Amino acid sequence: MKKLEKITPQSENFARWYTDVIQNGDLMAYGSTKGSIIFKPLSFGIWDNIRLNLDKKFKSVGVQNVNLPLLIPESLLQKEKDHLQGFNPELATVTEVGGKKLAEKYYIRPTSETLFGEFFKNEINSYNDLPLIYNQWVNVLRWEKTTNPFLRTREFLWQEGHTIHSSEEEAKLLTTKMLNIYKEFVSDYLAIPVMDGQKTEHEKFSGADFTFTIEAMMKDGKALQAGTSHYLGQNFAKPFDISFKNKENKLEYAYGTSWGVSTRLLGALIMTHGDDRGIIIPPKIAPTQVDIIELFANKDQRVHEVASQIKSDLLLKGYEVKLDDSDKGAGFKAANSEIHGTPLRIEVGPRDLNENQVLLVRRDTLEKVYCPLGNVVETVEKLLVDIQNNLFNEAKKRLLSNIVSISTYDEFKKAIDEGKWVYAPFDGDGEDEKKIKEETGASTRCIPFVKPLEIENDTCFFTNRKTKRLVIFAKSY
Repeated sequence: MKKLEKITPQSENFARWYTDVIQNGDLMAYGSTKGSIIFKPLSFGIWDNIRLNLDKKFKSVGVQNVNLPLLIPESLLQKEKDHLQGFNPELATVTEVGGKKLAEKYYIRPTSETLFGEFFKNEINSYNDLPLIYNQWVNVLRWEKTTNPFLRTREFLWQEGHTIHSSEEEAKLLTTKMLNIYKEFVSDYLAIPVMDGQKTEHEKFSGADFTFTIEAMMKDGKALQAGTSHYLGQNFAKPFDISFKNKENKLEYAYGTSWGVSTRLLGALIMTHGDDRGIIIPPKIAPTQVDIIELFANKDQRVHEVASQIKSDLLLKGYEVKLDDSDKGAGFKAANSEIHGTPLRIEVGPRDLNENQVLLVRRDTLEKVYCPLGNVVETVEKLLVDIQNNLFNEAKKRLLSNIVSISTYDEFKKAIDEGKWVYAPFDGDGEDEKKIKEETGASTRCIPFVKPLEIENDTCFFTNRKTKRLVIFAKSY
C-alpha cells in the first residue's frame, strides 16, 4: 500500500506544493535523462483526452494530421536564420552514428517549421493546391537549462500545426481562427479562463510576422503561456521556395502559419485548480470522472452489489468510472481519490444503505451530498456540470480580481511584487522589456484583444511618452 505523503500548503511554498502534488498524485516520475519526465497513466490520460477532443475541433475546420521526421539536417535549419538564432541555445545535435562521424550534422526537432517548409515546397504547384492545413502530434526536444515538470522539460509532447495559403488575408484569418479554438477549448474543457492577445515584437516567435497568445493565471499569480498561433507571412516560403502559380499564372510565394499547445497545459491545469489536498481535474477532461468507494463491504454484501450496479449504470451513460473494492481503509480510499483529482466520489456503506442512500463528495468544494439510490445517475450528471462550471468561474474571478492598472514604475514594481498582473500603457522597445524583466522579473504577456480594465491614462509608465498601446505584464513560468 502506497503511503500518501503530506503536501506542502500552497501558502507556505507554492513551488514545493506543485512538486508534492505531481509526485503524490501519481502524475509523473523523473526520467533517466536530466530534465525529462515519465508520464504516468493519470497525466497521460489527461493529455490523451486533450488530444482526442482538440483533434476533433481541428478536423472540424479542415485540419489534416501528418507525421514528419524527428531529425532536421543542418543545411535545412540554416535556411531561416532568425528561426535558427531563436532556438540555437536549445538545439541537440546528432554528429555520429555507430562511432562514425556524419558528413552533416542533424538536429533533433525543437519545432518543425523548416521540415514543413521543405515538405510544402514539393506539395504545391498552383493556387488550386492551396490551402494545405496540416498538424502533427509529436514529441520535441529543447535543451532547457532550467526545468520544471510539465511546465518546462527538455522533451515534451505537443501538437504543431503548419499551414500555407494563397493569400495573406486567408493566412491571417486562419491564425486568428486557431487561437480562438485554443481559447474555447482551454476555457470549456480545462475550465481555465485566459487573456488572448498579441505578443510584443520582443516576445513574438522567431521567424513570425506576429504571434497571438492565450495567457492563463496560476494560483500564485504567475502567467503561463497556454497556446500560441503565429502568422509567418512569407518568412519561410521565400527561403524554402514555397511558391505557386496564382490565377494570373504568375509565380507567387505562399503565406504561412504555425500554431501549437503542449503538455504545459497539464501544469496549467494543476496550478489553476489544485488545492492543498492535490490536483483537481475538471470533469470534461478527467480520465476518471467518478470514483466509487466501498466501505465495510466485508461486513455487508449489499455494499459490493450496490457499488457494482452504480458503476454499471454510470458506464452505460458514458461516464468514466473506477470502483475501489479493495480492503484498504475508508480514510485512505477517500484521500487517494482526492489526491488523484477525481471530480466526484461516491461512498457506499452499510449505514447509508440502511437509509436507501449513498454519499457523494465533490472534489472542488468537498461538499457532501446524500443521494437516494434511485437518483444517483441524475445527481452525478448535475454535479459534474456544476463542478466544471464552478472551477471555471472561480478561476475567472481570481484572474479578473488580480489584474491591476498603474501609473508609475514604482507602482508597477509594487504590484508585480504582490503577484499581480499589470495592465498599463507601454510604448517601450525590446531593450526596455529586457531592463524591466531584469529589475522586476516581469515580462510582457500580451497586448490583449479585449480590455480587462478601463484605462484613461495614456502615458507609458516606463518611458513617460504618450501611447495608446496597452500591455499586460506579469511574472511567468
